[in-house]
Amino acid sequence: MEDLALYLHWPFCLAKCPYCDFNSHVREALPQARMREALEAELEWEAARLGPRRVTSIFFGGGTPSLMAPESVAALIAAAGRLFRLDPEAEITLEANPTSAEAGRFAAFREAGVNRVSIGVQSLDAPSLRFLGRQHGPEQAIAAIQSAKSIFPRLSFDLIYALPGQTRAGWREELRRALALAADHLSLYQLTIEDGTRFASLHARGAFTLPDEEEAEALYDITGEEAAAHGLARYEVSNYARPGGESRHNLAYWRYGEYAGIGPGAHGRLCLGGRRLATTRHRSPEAWMERVARQGHGTALEEEIPPADRAREALIMGLRLAEGISAPRFAARTGLALEEALEPGALRACLAGGDLIYEGGRLAATPRGLKRLDALLPALAR
Repeated sequence: MEDLALYLHWPFCLAKCPYCDFNSHVREALPQARMREALEAELEWEAARLGPRRVTSIFFGGGTPSLMAPESVAALIAAAGRLFRLDPEAEITLEANPTSAEAGRFAAFREAGVNRVSIGVQSLDAPSLRFLGRQHGPEQAIAAIQSAKSIFPRLSFDLIYALPGQTRAGWREELRRALALAADHLSLYQLTIEDGTRFASLHARGAFTLPDEEEAEALYDITGEEAAAHGLARYEVSNYARPGGESRHNLAYWRYGEYAGIGPGAHGRLCLGGRRLATTRHRSPEAWMERVARQGHGTALEEEIPPADRAREALIMGLRLAEGISAPRFAARTGLALEEALEPGALRACLAGGDLIYEGGRLAATPRGLKRLDALLPALAR
């Protein structure tokens, strides 16, 4: 049996960021005890059917998991160890915001068993933080990073770039400040407008404009240059790490491994009885908790993924990685040879045009191709 990654979703936030389309909710009072009980119950239900699989990573995502009570985090990690074979070297990540109240819990989260924290900084520029609807300022962000570095063995934080009016010089200067604070990992995302968000409405009304394609590409190039100069390599389109600092949990997604999604709105990809399944939990926290109390799980949808869809998913995820796609692994996880999943004409054009390389049983995007993946993949996938 393959190793397993566990994702546990905490859906609550202090405020809804205008760019965010994640399954996150604002509530006056957080149902700490009820959520903990439901997460543990669904974890037990999933373990009963998966068996004693080896778990190599646990990821507390959200929402804002740093709003969880540290004792809940400790209980869920203990439950994972009791129900599965938790690797002694497992990566256990918790997403956090840098507000002072949450950063003050860092030591308690470390005591609970968290060994990697991912902080949603998003910017080190005060006007940009206000535009992004964040609840902290640059000083709080820097203090949270420095505190986390002293407490956790591993640390990542996020920044968003290609903001309205952002210049190349301004982004380079901000990025250099961030890299001087960085530990082993950074996630650097270009701002995109997601359907259903407040930014989508504002952008449609012309309230702000984003950098054009040429400017966005220049900012992307600056991101890679500055990260490399500080010893962090781009190992995925938007993620940079020192050697060995890559997110092991996210690599399970990008390499099309198996992961169980626990909690409201969580998604999973699991192999059961020789079938590869896509699982989705109910999005509403209250509806999900009710279903867990009634039946042990809050599954909204579970269906087998046909080979062609498995291949498409594996292509979309795997080509985001600088390492690309291993043809033997692809065949083992999708049931199709890599060549069977690719349009021959599109593959030839991508190879000839310098967007892809295919050598030694591995298909990978070149630096040029990584910037054009959204345009390439629809034509490339059969």
